[in-house]
Amino acid sequence: MKPHLVIFVKEPRPGRVKTRLGADIGPVAAAWWFRHQTRRLIRRLSTDPRWHTVLAVAPDREGLESRNWPVHLPRHAQGRGNLGDRMARALRDMPAGPVMVIGADIPGITPPRIAEALAALKSHDAVFGPAPDGGYWLIGLKRTRAIPPTLFENVRWSTEHALADTRATLPDHSIALVASLRDVDTVKDLPVA
Repeated sequence: MKPHLVIFVKEPRPGRVKTRLGADIGPVAAAWWFRHQTRRLIRRLSTDPRWHTVLAVAPDREGLESRNWPVHLPRHAQGRGNLGDRMARALRDMPAGPVMVIGADIPGITPPRIAEALAALKSHDAVFGPAPDGGYWLIGLKRTRAIPPTLFENVRWSTEHALADTRATLPDHSIALVASLRDVDTVKDLPVA
């Protein structure tokens, strides 16, 4: 069974994406950055034959009909709820086999980073790609056992506790950590050219 890589994307509309970055550089520039970052990321990852790439889009209807994303990639609506609700849905709804979920605002994600996470799933139930702020850029599950119904319950999103809180919702799961990567929240997080 070929693993699935689910990339969470939002329609790149000014004022609706990267709002903290938008406070620093303006909402139009932030949306422009996000659109181009996401396109580069999808192009880099979607051609790798080691996994199937799927887009989890938001808002649902607008994302499913969007012209911003490649037409050849399957799209699934993220649906309602907080980030945990939406990620749990993506992890549960993919076909059998390992599934990894990533965000689109992490410039350092490359095929070797995804392959590293896949390799970790050979000997672990779950894998995380930590972020320096206490969150994470990747979660992956082997899915050879049931996903706990409490997955993502009581996670303090957008805090330094997000990774620790999420790990706590996977009791009795062996967990691997791969390379730490930084997402872009503010202008200081932007890569230097």
